[in-house]
Amino acid sequence: MRFVQTEIPDVIQIVPDVFGDARGYFLETFRQDLFAQAGISAAFVQDNQSGSERGVLRGLHYQIQHAQGKLVRVIAGEAYDVAVDLRRSSPTFGRWAGIHLSAEKKNQVWIPPGFAHGFYVLSDRAEVYYKATDFYAPAFERTLLWNEPTLGIKWPLLSGRPPVLSAKDAGGKLLSEAETYE
Repeated sequence: MRFVQTEIPDVIQIVPDVFGDARGYFLETFRQDLFAQAGISAAFVQDNQSGSERGVLRGLHYQIQHAQGKLVRVIAGEAYDVAVDLRRSSPTFGRWAGIHLSAEKKNQVWIPPGFAHGFYVLSDRAEVYYKATDFYAPAFERTLLWNEPTLGIKWPLLSGRPPVLSAKDAGGKLLSEAETYE
């Protein structure tokens, strides 16, 4: 597998080696030794999966305590995945990285703790699977506004239509109002 830095060096795309034949294919999605060599020494404690229809945007979510690192992949369909650096001490604070994830490409993205995360579904339906480094803690969950103007995230909105949002996501905070990390 190859580890490719994004616009934010801590956010890393993982591109697998896929071995195929007449029966189908095989790939490794996680290997602790290779991840450690790439600077990812995460211990995962929880796996999550969501299914969403075309045009759904989930995020931008983070936990202000019990911050979660996430290893994200799309196992059916395609989505545009976004990570926003909320670490005030980081040289990339307030910047974002976006990557197309798809079941066809079988790629993944590593998002370390200290980032808000979200995705937008581009296919008819997408299933997103991710491993997390800390447990879900709803009391500490926060939402950054998906279209926060100072971030300038270039969401690939289908036909220019607004995304389908939950009430929680529609009520996300501006970066200037959001709780962030040191």
